[in-house]
Amino acid sequence: MESKTVLSVGQCRPDNAAISHFLSSHFDVQMLFADSADAALQQLRDQEVDLVLINRKLDADGSDGLEIIQDIKSDSVLAETPVMLISNYEEWQQQAQELGAVAGFGKAELRSETARDRVAAALSF
Repeated sequence: MESKTVLSVGQCRPDNAAISHFLSSHFDVQMLFADSADAALQQLRDQEVDLVLINRKLDADGSDGLEIIQDIKSDSVLAETPVMLISNYEEWQQQAQELGAVAGFGKAELRSETARDRVAAALSF
């Protein structure tokens, strides 16, 4: 099975470490990281990414992760890239899905079977 590339956007270092550990313990993934919307969009344009995980509020500047989902889904080149919101709150997950994201998960669910199954589906594992 081929390795997949996952871009994590707006997480703090401890959360990036936890997400990376979770993903690499279940899947063959290479992790990329971006602190801002601009950095994330640039990485998406520079290389193929199989899944984008976006924090609801970016750690570095507090900007809204839903806006990045809108930016990705409104870009004809990037729109097909699967995107998940990282949030424990169902209302934010619902809003993300209305913008075109696939069902995501919260940090509280990080080690859950639900989170693993959702990532597996998004990565086609």
